Amino acid sequence: MDRCSGAEVEVRQAVAPCLRIVSSSRDSAEVTEALRTIIHYLEGGNASASEKAEFNRANYTRVLQVLVSSLSSDWFHSLPAQERRELWDGFFLRGPPDQALLVLLDTISSTSDGSGLDWTVSVLESFLSAGRVGMLLWSRCLETNGRPDSVQLRETILTRLSSLPDLTANRLRTNTPARLLPQQYYTDLARDVLNTLENTCRALRGENDCSLGFVAQLLGKVCMQGHGELVCRTLAPRLSSLTRSDALWRRVSCKLLENVPDRWVESVITALIHHLHGASALSRVMGNLVLKNKKVQFVLTHKVLLLQYQHPLLRTVLGYLALDHDRRPLLKQVLRSVCQVWSNSSAVRHTSLDQQLYVSKALLLCVNLLNQTEIQELQLLQCMLGGVQCRLDSSTEHVRRMGMVVGECLSQKLDTPTSQLQFQVIFRKDFVFLIRRCLLPVLSSYFPSDRPQPESSGQSAEGQSMMSQPPAASQTSAKPAGHSSDSELDSDDELTPYDMSADQVKQKATPPRYVRDCLEGETLLMCGEMCSLTNLSETPSLAVSVQFSKVLLHLEDRYSTAGFHTLRQSAMVALAVIHTQPVVEYLTTEFYSLNYSLRQRLDILEVLALAAQELSEPITEKKAVSQPVARAVTLEQCGEVEHWRQVVEKRIQSKTRRISKGASQPPKAAPNRYAPVAAYFFFPLLRNYDRPQVTFDLLGSDHLVLGQLVHTLGLLMHLAVNAPVATQMGKALLDFVWAIRFHADQMVRRGVLFAVCAVFLSMPGENLLLELSDDLVETRAWLADVAESDPDADCRSLAVQSLVLLEKNLKTHLQSPSMET
Repeated sequence: MDRCSGAEVEVRQAVAPCLRIVSSSRDSAEVTEALRTIIHYLEGGNASASEKAEFNRANYTRVLQVLVSSLSSDWFHSLPAQERRELWDGFFLRGPPDQALLVLLDTISSTSDGSGLDWTVSVLESFLSAGRVGMLLWSRCLETNGRPDSVQLRETILTRLSSLPDLTANRLRTNTPARLLPQQYYTDLARDVLNTLENTCRALRGENDCSLGFVAQLLGKVCMQGHGELVCRTLAPRLSSLTRSDALWRRVSCKLLENVPDRWVESVITALIHHLHGASALSRVMGNLVLKNKKVQFVLTHKVLLLQYQHPLLRTVLGYLALDHDRRPLLKQVLRSVCQVWSNSSAVRHTSLDQQLYVSKALLLCVNLLNQTEIQELQLLQCMLGGVQCRLDSSTEHVRRMGMVVGECLSQKLDTPTSQLQFQVIFRKDFVFLIRRCLLPVLSSYFPSDRPQPESSGQSAEGQSMMSQPPAASQTSAKPAGHSSDSELDSDDELTPYDMSADQVKQKATPPRYVRDCLEGETLLMCGEMCSLTNLSETPSLAVSVQFSKVLLHLEDRYSTAGFHTLRQSAMVALAVIHTQPVVEYLTTEFYSLNYSLRQRLDILEVLALAAQELSEPITEKKAVSQPVARAVTLEQCGEVEHWRQVVEKRIQSKTRRISKGASQPPKAAPNRYAPVAAYFFFPLLRNYDRPQVTFDLLGSDHLVLGQLVHTLGLLMHLAVNAPVATQMGKALLDFVWAIRFHADQMVRRGVLFAVCAVFLSMPGENLLLELSDDLVETRAWLADVAESDPDADCRSLAVQSLVLLEKNLKTHLQSPSMET
């Protein structure tokens, strides 16, 4: 005690006179001598250890403050550059780094522009380049017994270290040096953390105690402020490499993460996972931290997987949970939570396709990582299949495909070979590849090859037939040549083949001579459109067109005809265009009839929409579909079709410069064939929508047809612009969609908003405002609510467009001359 008191007195008596000289003297030699006296107490000086400790504890900060206050003095500017770096800079680079850092940052924040500020910034750059931050971190690791003032000082140093680029940029603005910018500073800080961890491992091997609390808090604070990307980009790969073969490094790494405060641990863990390649690397760096820290457990098993939808983290996190036996119960917990989300019909309707794809990936990965016994213990098969059913009931095509792909994969994993699900549908390769890219272990048997299949139908059919062969057939074709069967001995390979080079392929069917001959099933399909355009317009009996439509509506693809659906649809559209009224009346009546499948009802809506669209186009622009296919111009002849006079004329026109071309010719008027018959298309479809039938419930489970119906009605309304019946159609359509505007299915809501846009575009403004006068405020409020809070992006976009159209109609109507008078 007496020795400490004596050192305190001696240091104080030696330093105090020197500080008075530095602060008040104008003699450079006297100030230099005083500084050389004080510098003996710094690192590398000849003072005793007790004197250095006492100087650092009670006098060092005061000395730095006196030096900073002398930045504008005469002796400071009269010092040579070498002595200035030795005496002035040396005090900041050879003392306790925490105190020096605080004084430098305070000086930069409070000093005005000038040479003093520039010199302080230069010293701070030297401070960072000399590795003083690493020495600061290591000095804190050696303080296993905290000092009374360590808590407050620790918080101040943590704040200054974690936000140093922000503090300096606030003062220096565009003059900030590169070393003080976030990109460079946090990269250097990550290297200092690695050096500190290396010193810790070295100290532990020498049986010395160390504390990683300060380093862990600094890492957490930096990541919390949003700089985890810059730090972990350097830190994570190095930790992954060092922990691969060194158990001590694994222990130090796990201890570092254990000491991160709970309020910052999420940002640290997330940044590490993003930059650690693979579950094994994460397991080495984190250990069983997920079992020790409840916050980490919540982040990994719930927040990262089910709330943030981060695709890159999915495989790493689930693989980490599956690698250790003690962590596998958490993987079961994750599978149970994912199953609940997967089977939630509300989530299927109100989440985006990307989120549903994420949940599907998580479900298949969990199933792949668990064995058969673990999955059976959870008893989740019915829950999984319930999620498949929810997606099969969706009106979105991608969602239905997703349900089919995942359903077949789950069935292949969990069911016996005789009871596996198989959907007769051709999946889009790009969509399937999107799922299987991260699920290759699960889908390796479901999709035999990663290579894209040939686009040719012949090659595809051949490949499918080969893949569908039973094992016995494959083995038979793979027999050695020496094991020839008796049938091979009777082979006809030695016979001379006939010369068939001049043979001609016969037509599959004789072209019909009369219209009624087309009622022969496939003949009608191949020739129906040509016959309707060439002969039906001259046929006095309209019943033939209705009979044609009936046959086509019930026609099935029993012979796998190429382009069956396109040919069938084109023929029905042609019939509706030539004899519009009887054919359209038949189709609209059959739409609500019994004993029709959903596919047939959707076909009726598509035919009506295409026929109305073709009728609304000018006749001169209509394609001449009656032209035989044999007369089509080949690709090589396309350049010869244009006459040489036309080519020359175009070149002359392009080279000629005209000041004015005169008045342009107005477009020729053409009759709108759709306007007189629009009512036949539109109103019958609104007749029985609220009457459920045994096999058809439009407002219930058959929302897929309802969505298509609303879209079709909106298109029919849009095509009826300027038609006399447009006002009645718009009024009826608004009454219809108003009742279903809050439908749960997103396709129906899109159709409703599309129909509203069509009404606003096609209905005369004065009539529109007259019809909406009572509900105008409510309509605007509903559209504004959809534009702000609807979970579907297309619905929000359509609502915004509807609002714009409504405001435009209001503005136009209020500014019209009739309103002003």
